[in-house]
Amino acid sequence: MIEFNGIKYNGRHGGPFDRGMADSYYHRRGEPHYFEGGTNRSPKIEECDMTQEQIEEYHAGYDYNEKFGDKKDYR
Repeated sequence: MIEFNGIKYNGRHGGPFDRGMADSYYHRRGEPHYFEGGTNRSPKIEECDMTQEQIEEYHAGYDYNEKFGDKKDYR
């Protein structure tokens, strides 16, 4: 569990929070999605099929990495 702005999020690999963090890390723009299981090893769920709670969790992961995380150095 990862706590951010007073809310605890499940940081499981492939989940909405994790995918938000990854998109921020790799300098990608925020496009909510997640994977049912492991990243790229299970069905990908797009924003149109996500609940509002899952979308908010994705954005929280993105914002968390923007504030506390690091960024991929492509040099």
